[in-house]
Amino acid sequence: MSMFEKFKEIIGGGDYDEDFDDIDEVEEEEEEVEEVEPIISKQRGNKVVNIHNSASAKVMVVKPASYDEAREIAEAIKNRKIVVVNTTAMETKIAQRLVDFISGACCVLGAQLQEVEQRVYLLSPSNVEVSNELRTEISSKALFNWNK
Repeated sequence: MSMFEKFKEIIGGGDYDEDFDDIDEVEEEEEEVEEVEPIISKQRGNKVVNIHNSASAKVMVVKPASYDEAREIAEAIKNRKIVVVNTTAMETKIAQRLVDFISGACCVLGAQLQEVEQRVYLLSPSNVEVSNELRTEISSKALFNWNK
């Protein structure tokens, strides 16, 4: 050891490497990753669930006398009832307002509005399907006698 190195040690400028252990380099082992192929099944279960299961469909026949009955008709559609509305006894302008209101309610609730005869309408909720055969049968046979 030279004089210069002794002097450095006294002052504190010695070799610091002696105080620390050498850090061994860590070798990282790569783990084997097994590739897993996804199994794709061609069979898929039916995931469609009917939310509105009603035991029996109820039909409500209404011959409104005023526009005030529009809310009652809309509530019936909301409660998933089939409604037949006859507006022949009403004034034309008031009947048109009533049909406009009911049409809007049907649009919001997902129901259908179909004209069976002139000024006679069939309102069916989204869970009911009305075929054209039934419509023609209703209009041709005059199942609903409104003149009672």
